[in-house]
Amino acid sequence: MPQRPALEREFTMRFTSTPRGARLARRLVSHRLNDWGHPYTTPANETLTLVTAELTANAVRHGHVPGRDFHLRLTLAVDTFRIEVTDTRAERRPPSTPPTPDSASESGRGLLLVASLTDDWGVTPRPAAPGKTVWAELRVTAGGHPYMHQVAPRPADSASAYERDTELLLTTSSLLRDDLGLRPEAASYGGHRP
Repeated sequence: MPQRPALEREFTMRFTSTPRGARLARRLVSHRLNDWGHPYTTPANETLTLVTAELTANAVRHGHVPGRDFHLRLTLAVDTFRIEVTDTRAERRPPSTPPTPDSASESGRGLLLVASLTDDWGVTPRPAAPGKTVWAELRVTAGGHPYMHQVAPRPADSASAYERDTELLLTTSSLLRDDLGLRPEAASYGGHRP
């Protein structure tokens, strides 16, 4: 069995399985990354904050069991960040390959974002209890930038679909960052921006 690298940093916390708990988890991950030397506006912080938002929203929406919380764990080992979100609903596992949503659908793109923004992701059973852990890993360079993913060339007939999907990912990322206040200076309190 391969040895896992020693952890350099670790942050774990339990959150209420509510939209408010998911927002708090996202913000605390962003703050923790800033404390660890990956400032708010760096690609690593923005990417991991977005991935956290998607995984925690899914834990609330699809993994919620009344009276049960979800757990978040963020680790840094050598040059790889790993985010894990554990909920208590074992029977609602995400597919191993995110399905392509209908273009008119207003939801269903979260795992596509996670798959496209991270180096690896997956689902494992929760150890010693019912539930599951959805995790994602992101490798970063010494400067805090994620490694660039090599994209295979697309067939000419699917170029427009690729451009549409890329535009959708960028728009979704922008909306989350701008409208939901991923940066502390854009935080909203009680539904109102300062």
